[in-house]
Amino acid sequence: MKKNFSLTFLLLAVFFSVFLILANLLEVKIVDLGFMTVTGGLIVFPMSYIINDCIVEVYGFRKARLTIWLGFFMNLLAVIFIQLAIMLPPDESWNGQHAFEQIFGSTARILFASFMAMVCGSMINAYVMSKMKLGQHGRHFSVRAVVSTLFGETVDSLVFFPIAFYGVLPNSVLVSLIIAQAGLKTLYEIIALPITVNIVKYLKRKEELDIYDYEVSYKWWRIFDF
Repeated sequence: MKKNFSLTFLLLAVFFSVFLILANLLEVKIVDLGFMTVTGGLIVFPMSYIINDCIVEVYGFRKARLTIWLGFFMNLLAVIFIQLAIMLPPDESWNGQHAFEQIFGSTARILFASFMAMVCGSMINAYVMSKMKLGQHGRHFSVRAVVSTLFGETVDSLVFFPIAFYGVLPNSVLVSLIIAQAGLKTLYEIIALPITVNIVKYLKRKEELDIYDYEVSYKWWRIFDF
């Protein structure tokens, strides 16, 4: 039975938005793992793709598209208020303004990069997931979860890093980041797959849903078609 309101879906959408906001804030840190260079956002961003997979699998592409756009607009609000906080005059007793601006001042550029990357990467992830579910007749969730993530994360990295860090980091580092992030985020999905599979099974039982997108528009901009 189709439900008009789902607390579980609401919580998934909230977590999706929170993970995206955290990822954008953490992306400003460049991490040296010794054998490769990554960003701080790596520790949280793949969670948004795992949630995206769960939403597409259980609730369908329409709900996933809505969640992706909600995530973007929540990011936009976060950046607006961060920029307002930067603009506020600091108290004379506080000497952290420069560090505050250095860390959070790049958030606007990262938001734009994240917007382009998230829309492209997350939508492609959802699209591949949805189409593969139809083609596989609902079987082999693990395969489509990994394949859709690989497509989505690769596109995400190809879009995000040149926009966010071109001119800031050497080109060689950018290439290293693109390869490392796409690979590691997909590996993250594979490691978390047993948990994801069980979450999907639980959601299908709890929600009594298992949506197949036989009749759906895959146009990205149809935000209110849910």
